[in-house]
Amino acid sequence: MFQELLQLDKDFFLYLNGLGTPQWDNFFQFISHKLSAIPLYLFLLILTYRKFGLKRTLVLLVSVALLITVTDQFSNFFKYGVARLRPCHDSEIAPIMRLVKSYCGGQYGYFSAHAANSFAIAVFFGSVLQSSIKYIAVCLVIWAALVAYSRIYIGVHFPLDIITGALLGSLFGWLFVKLFIFSLRKFSL
Repeated sequence: MFQELLQLDKDFFLYLNGLGTPQWDNFFQFISHKLSAIPLYLFLLILTYRKFGLKRTLVLLVSVALLITVTDQFSNFFKYGVARLRPCHDSEIAPIMRLVKSYCGGQYGYFSAHAANSFAIAVFFGSVLQSSIKYIAVCLVIWAALVAYSRIYIGVHFPLDIITGALLGSLFGWLFVKLFIFSLRKFSL
């Protein structure tokens, strides 16, 4: 059954990856690049400062730094622990897939740190800022989903890598919201 699931994952990857066209390649490479979200992060920082003030924003920044560190390191632990090849390193499908960029990434890809980090940020800020901006959580989840899908589009992650990253990132985002709220109450900020 496990092998059947992995084969389904490969088949679904080939389908989704095969939907790509040269007209969309630059867009998804841009979305996939970690620095492309800097304007979004600055916007979220400004919203946070306006809502919470300086002290609470500093606590939030520490919480987010810890969130990304934990999510990223958890992903690395799984990548080397599970040791599932990225699609572009899998000799069975590498010749028939679209690799959009010239560099494939590390050898292993389970699970996607991009998906985990983007969903962690989306859940965290969506929860923290939901009372300030009506649809912020929905917009952030759409952004996170685009980032996650871009990893399949450019050829560096399987769908299960993305789904696992999104679920674990969302879980960590939720846990760190609780930690942030606890720290605000604990230190009377």
